Amino acid sequence: MAAGIAARLGLGAAFRGSFPFFVLLYGALYAAFGTESPFLPSFLGDRGLSSGEIGLVLAAGTLVRLVAGPVAGQIADRYGATRWVLAIAAAAAGLISFAYLAAESFWLLLAVSMIHSVAISALAPLADALALGAAEREGTFAYGWVRGAGSAAFILGTLVSGQLVAQAGLASIIVASGILFLAMAGAATRVPPAPAATGDATVMAEGLRVLLAIPLFRRLLLVAALVIGSHALNDAFAVIRWREAGLAPGTISLLWSEAVASEVLVFVLVGPWLLKRIGTAKAALLAAALGVARWSVMALTTAVPLLAVSQLSHGLTFALLHLANMRLIGEIAPDRWAATAQSLYGTLGLGLASAGLTLASGALFAHLGGGAFWIMAALCLLALPFAATLHGPAERA
Repeated sequence: MAAGIAARLGLGAAFRGSFPFFVLLYGALYAAFGTESPFLPSFLGDRGLSSGEIGLVLAAGTLVRLVAGPVAGQIADRYGATRWVLAIAAAAAGLISFAYLAAESFWLLLAVSMIHSVAISALAPLADALALGAAEREGTFAYGWVRGAGSAAFILGTLVSGQLVAQAGLASIIVASGILFLAMAGAATRVPPAPAATGDATVMAEGLRVLLAIPLFRRLLLVAALVIGSHALNDAFAVIRWREAGLAPGTISLLWSEAVASEVLVFVLVGPWLLKRIGTAKAALLAAALGVARWSVMALTTAVPLLAVSQLSHGLTFALLHLANMRLIGEIAPDRWAATAQSLYGTLGLGLASAGLTLASGALFAHLGGGAFWIMAALCLLALPFAATLHGPAERA
């Protein structure tokens, strides 16, 4: 689609519309995430929090986002104010970020994390709503272009964060991400508004019953919870483990960026190609099997060459499974419940599993250190027989 638009209209037409402002919007959003996320657990540890307390703070933030995100979306839809809800939320996220600098105790850091999570909960979904609507109405750019710009900005933010930490300490990532969220708020005021969506609580409840009655959908949620959820320990404690092993901040940033780059590569090129050739069940099996291998390496070593190879598998352990699940949902979810299916997948398959495993990761890492990754490998191993059953209707025909 993107190539077709470019061939017909050229990039010049895109740059005369809202595309440049969406690039700024997504660039600021994902650069902020890329700057903050790798070193936030280390920042919390530097403030005196134990591994268990870090896990609790991160898990609480995830749970808050699961509740606050849909509420923000409903407010935006009800009042037809998606752009302004996004701008206000981004500005709030920027200002609240700076409160981390003043928080010293566990309870203050927990409070700041939860309030900050409320602000950032709807940033990506609301930005997507605006970008998708504008791309369809204007016809001069594709959504993938701006999402790709965001992924590139995430990698850049991650690389820069390593240099910031090395030169100015962990607090610098808080300052940088706060400034980027504020920049996003400014960009949000320049993009066109999106039409308000409509919803019905009774219809939503019926959709939940219909979807959860589908055995394949339930197995899909289970595999996602086990395999994608197993990434929670890595997201929360990989950087802490690497720093304890003496890895330099720049090296850590490169390892983190390598994983994100592999994710982008699979989303854009490798994943669709693989799915066409092996189907959803084999793709899910590959993701789960590589998850076993990846977390086993993480449990055994902190040697940079082996970590570099392991990080390359992130695109397959996460992005490939996500693409397979998206295809399955599109095939098995009735059109009437397509949005509800995505909401359930995000909440049950990803959100709750990640929150629960992030919380457990704190205790596991505190008691087992790097050995906690064996538990994540076991979760992926447990997912293998269920992954083998994720054949879509087209594959079974």
